[in-house]
Amino acid sequence: MIKIELEVNGKKIQKEIPDHTLLSTFLREHINLTGTHVGCDTSQCGACVVHVDGKSLKSCTALAADLNGSKVTTIEGLASNGKLHPMQEAFKKLHGLQCGFCTPGMVMSVIDLLKQNKNPSDKEIRDWLEGNICRCTGYQNIVAAVKEAAAKM
Repeated sequence: MIKIELEVNGKKIQKEIPDHTLLSTFLREHINLTGTHVGCDTSQCGACVVHVDGKSLKSCTALAADLNGSKVTTIEGLASNGKLHPMQEAFKKLHGLQCGFCTPGMVMSVIDLLKQNKNPSDKEIRDWLEGNICRCTGYQNIVAAVKEAAAKM
């Protein structure tokens, strides 16, 4: 067991956990933030993407103990005062999702993209999302949502 302290969605959290606990497991099972999805356990699908110290990270292959002292933002931490983040709003408005399983990871990934590239091309968006698998949408509406959110962010 190891004691860790993380700031998750603006709240300081201290927990004693097994030292082999993945960040995704910590979020889902230790602090009940189930918006971070786990689809593959091998870092292939991207459903588990969160932000750690402002950068996107696949949480299913990161040990929580290795991130001790970090700031973590999950999909639950994006909305503010009941108002969706512009990326969440764009995904909703432009139907950038179908089943929704990949959506939290997609949203978290493309927010990081827009921090680095304020006006990405369709190709740049698709290249960025190479590590995020969606089996439903064909990505057309996801790309459109990213472009709309980019104009508002």
